[in-house]
Amino acid sequence: MMHQGNNEKHYVTRIGWMRAAVLGANDGIVSTASLIVGVAAAGASQSAIMIAAVAGLVAGAMSMAAGEYVSVSSQSDIEKADLERERKELEDDFEGEQLELAKIYQDRGLSEKLAHQVADELMKHDAFGAHARDELHITELTEANPIQAAVYSAISFTIGAGLPVIIAYFSSLELIIPLVSIASILFLGILGGLAAYVGGANIWKGIYRVTFWGIAALAATAFIGYLFDVAIA
Repeated sequence: MMHQGNNEKHYVTRIGWMRAAVLGANDGIVSTASLIVGVAAAGASQSAIMIAAVAGLVAGAMSMAAGEYVSVSSQSDIEKADLERERKELEDDFEGEQLELAKIYQDRGLSEKLAHQVADELMKHDAFGAHARDELHITELTEANPIQAAVYSAISFTIGAGLPVIIAYFSSLELIIPLVSIASILFLGILGGLAAYVGGANIWKGIYRVTFWGIAALAATAFIGYLFDVAIA
C-alpha cells in the first residue's frame, strides 16, 4: 500500500499576521462606525460627522500602528533578553543545560533513557535552537515582529474604518445612523466569518463574537449621542 504525502493543513503559521489584521479591521469598523453614530445621534451636521469620521480613521490607524509596534517591540525585547541569557548559560554550563532539556522531555512523557538520548542528539545538532524552542517556547512562528504587526494593524484599521466612512459619505443625514449601523454589523459579520475560515475555526462562532460587541458599541455610542443632543453645527 502506497502512502501519499502529508496533506494536513495547519493554520498556526497565520497567527502573526492574522491577529494584527483582524484586530485592526475589527477596531476600525467598530470605533469609526460608533463615532459616526454617536456624533450623528447628537444632532451634528453632515460635514461635522464626516470631519469626525475621517479624523477618527487617521488617528485610529496611527494609534493602532503605534500601539502594536510598542507592545510587540516590548515582547521582542523580552524574547531577545531570554535568548541571550540562554546562549550564555549554554556557554557556561553545557552539560547542565543538556540535563535540563532531558528533564523537559521526561516531563512530557519520555522515559529517562530516551529523554537523555533525544536531548543529546538535539544538543549535538542545534543546542541553542533546541533550548529556544523547548525551554523558552520561542520559534519562528511565535517570534515577535513589531514592524509587521504595526503595518498590518494600520492597513487593516484603515480598510475597516473606511467602510463606514464611505457609507456615511453617500448617506443622507436622516439615514446615516441606520445605514452605517446595518452596514457595519454586516461588515463585522463578514470579517468574523472570514477570520474564522482562514484560521480553520467555527465560522458562526466567529461571526457571533464580533457582531455582538459591534452591536453593543453602536448602541452605547448612540445612547450617549442622544443623551447629549447638542445640535453640533
